[in-house]
Amino acid sequence: MRHQLRIAASTVLAFTAAPAFADKPVEVATQPPVFRAVIDCKALPDPQARLACYDRTVGALANAAETRDVLVVDRATARSTKRSLFGMALPRIKLFGDNDDEEIEQIESSIASAYDAKDGLSVFVLADGARWKQTEGRYTFPKAGQPIVIRRAALGSFFAKVDNQAAVRVIRLPQGQ
Repeated sequence: MRHQLRIAASTVLAFTAAPAFADKPVEVATQPPVFRAVIDCKALPDPQARLACYDRTVGALANAAETRDVLVVDRATARSTKRSLFGMALPRIKLFGDNDDEEIEQIESSIASAYDAKDGLSVFVLADGARWKQTEGRYTFPKAGQPIVIRRAALGSFFAKVDNQAAVRVIRLPQGQ
C-alpha cells in the first residue's frame, strides 16, 4: 500500500511540476560583452579617451562579427526567421530579443507542391520549403499554387485551410522527412 502511495504521489508531482518548467523561457544575454563595451564608451567624459575607447572596442566588435562570434540581426530578419520556424517544436529561448512575446499566430503562403504520404494523408510543401502534413480531416486535394493559411490552435496544434476549404489539422514536419 505504501509503495502504491509513493508511486501515485511521485506521478502527481511529476505532472504538476513539468508545466512549471516547460513555460520558463531560457534566458540569453541580450547584449554580449563585446557589444556592451562599445556602448560603455559613450559614458567617458574626455573626448580623446572616448574616441580611443570607440576605436578599440569597435575593432573588437568587427572582429567578433567577422568570426561569427557575434551576429547582428535586424528586426525584419528576426521576424522572417521566426516565421520560418512557425510550427516547429523548439525550446523557448529569448533569441530574438526582449519582444519574444510577439507570437506568430498564423502564416499565409502558397503550396509549392503536394504529395500523399504512405498513410494516404497529404503533405504540403510551402513556397518557403516548409513541409506540413495533414493528420486528420477530410481530403483537401491540394495543388501547386493554391493559397494556404496555417493557424495556431489549442494545445500546440495547428489547422490549415487550403484554398478556403474547411480547415484540417496539420503538423510541421522536420527537414529531411
